[in-house]
Amino acid sequence: MMTIREIQQFALWDRMKEKRALFSFDLDLTARCNNNCRHCYINVPANDPVAQARELTLPEIAHIADQAVELGALWCLVTGGEPLLRDDFADVYLMLKRKGLLVSVFTNATMIRDEHIALFKKYPPRDIEVTIYGATRETCEAVTRRPGSFAAFVRGLDLLVDAGVRVRLKAMALRSNLHEMEAIAAFGRARTKDFYRFDPQLHLRFDGDPARNAEIKEERLTPEEVVALERADEHRFGALQKGCGTLINEGFTHIDCDHLFHCGAGNGSFNVGYDGTFRLCSSLWAPGTTVSLREARLREAWDSLVPHVRDLRSRDAEYLATCRRCAIVNLCLHCAAHAHLETGAMDGATPYFCKVAHARAAAISGGAKLEIASR
Repeated sequence: MMTIREIQQFALWDRMKEKRALFSFDLDLTARCNNNCRHCYINVPANDPVAQARELTLPEIAHIADQAVELGALWCLVTGGEPLLRDDFADVYLMLKRKGLLVSVFTNATMIRDEHIALFKKYPPRDIEVTIYGATRETCEAVTRRPGSFAAFVRGLDLLVDAGVRVRLKAMALRSNLHEMEAIAAFGRARTKDFYRFDPQLHLRFDGDPARNAEIKEERLTPEEVVALERADEHRFGALQKGCGTLINEGFTHIDCDHLFHCGAGNGSFNVGYDGTFRLCSSLWAPGTTVSLREARLREAWDSLVPHVRDLRSRDAEYLATCRRCAIVNLCLHCAAHAHLETGAMDGATPYFCKVAHARAAAISGGAKLEIASR
């Protein structure tokens, strides 16, 4: 028997599939980056010739954007890698704006120049989201592994803030910057009244690079550290406590459903990789879940991939008996896409995320013992 939440999700998907409705899409302009962050799941060197040769051209991006708008897209997130590495970034940005799209940009801010400020002031973005890696040069550059990146980041961020561009700030909580998280929060909140958030959970590389994956695992906080950090944030932990009734749902343990996807994948949004690969979310790289938009039209990709992915099912008895019936699944980063990155299987076991979920559950339930399936 499915929960009311799941019934609503599948009903929404059916309605959207019928209407072929799209609302937003993410566009990865490049996988290249001028930083070399230890925790990054996608970056390759800024001068990588192979990655650069695979990047979509401006006409290709315009063609995809036309198709997205035709299907109803209203908002586009431009990201990377570092999107400002593209020599034609301004051309791409203006092209998307002229098609009537609300455009957001994710950047590390180190490459922001006066010409970017002039562009953003004349043609304002929906917002620009910038990541803070450290509140001091030593910590920031321990993460980015690029000398001079802290000064470049502060200069770029201050240019944006002083120009009145809407900036949203975030931070990844890492082993390398955990000691500065309070200072990072103060740094962020001093520069924006709009938004500041942090994310303590890291997933593995899209390319599966074992050496880089080992670095990501080294940067992960322990479950106890994750919970301590969240408890120290009054607003974040208060939201967890307020949502306790849905985040810990013991009735969920009686579900008899083998579908792999119970998230928003395919519900009005999609991702376009820097090489034109269509995905229902940026983390979904499993075989059989992608389509090349260099070989298929967007409508064809959408109409074929959404029902296919949403109908993928597990035949793993252990997964169906544990993760699929877990009462605290909403506290866990476990999803089919992340499971594939962790294990090579979309229903693979992800013990790290499981331990974080259990630590969160114990914290928001006041330490009460919960009988919850795990593996």
